[in-house]
Amino acid sequence: MPFLREKNGNLSPHKLIAFAGSCAPALYLLGRAINSDLGAQPLVELTHQTGDWAVRLLFLSLCITPARRLFNAPKLIFMRRTLGVAAFFYALAHFFLYVIDQNFALGTVAREIVLRLYLTIGFFALVMMTALGMTSTDGMIRRIGGARWARLHRLSYAIAILAVIHFMMQKKLNIYEPTWMAGLLAWLLLYRVVQKRVHDVRLPHLIGLVIVAVLFTIAVEALWYGLLTGVNWQRVLQANIMFPEVVRPAWVVFFVTSGITLATLAAQWMWPKQSAREKLRAAE
Repeated sequence: MPFLREKNGNLSPHKLIAFAGSCAPALYLLGRAINSDLGAQPLVELTHQTGDWAVRLLFLSLCITPARRLFNAPKLIFMRRTLGVAAFFYALAHFFLYVIDQNFALGTVAREIVLRLYLTIGFFALVMMTALGMTSTDGMIRRIGGARWARLHRLSYAIAILAVIHFMMQKKLNIYEPTWMAGLLAWLLLYRVVQKRVHDVRLPHLIGLVIVAVLFTIAVEALWYGLLTGVNWQRVLQANIMFPEVVRPAWVVFFVTSGITLATLAAQWMWPKQSAREKLRAAE
């Protein structure tokens, strides 16, 4: 499989791991379908599951850039395109399963997309993912040019924002997963801003990102329930201090982002980066 190889022709273990991991959910869902283990509405369940995995894989692809920088692991970049393309195929399957569930009534599908805001948002995200998916081959990168390709693929962050909103609106009241995803997305976006400004993200920056991401998650959850369900937002805020009896999305964000911070410190201790002066001396 050429797409699993590096430019020198060698098989890439990073691409292989990303490919195998991306296929695992599809094989799991296929097994459940064969065993009639998808509930009373198997098509609806498959539609939801493929959509969920599309968002998860998209997030994993966005995590690659900070991970390779923070953990001093440049070869992780080989995983990013594989994960991004896999997210596109899950999103495409998600859409086609919805069309099948509507008995291929394309007029009904189009009307639903126009009338239901969460479907409109999801469809826009799919259109943009299609543009990125179609330009993810080596040939297209050469035709477009590396710089233009990189600018185009910055749309992945906008897609992630739309995907989380679509995910949250589709879940309605059970917004546990999309809420902590929103918090992690806030961390990813803020990391990109900080990295652009300071270039070398250090411990104080990472601690600040943890705090902001957690507070953002708490605010999103409180506002969602307060504005759309009538639940008192103060009760939602109070639920966040009931840990460990109740593990709210903000705690998930705290543990994940704190884990990233600790893993970064460990990576910097085990695999310290060379300074510019040290690189110059090594070259001499």
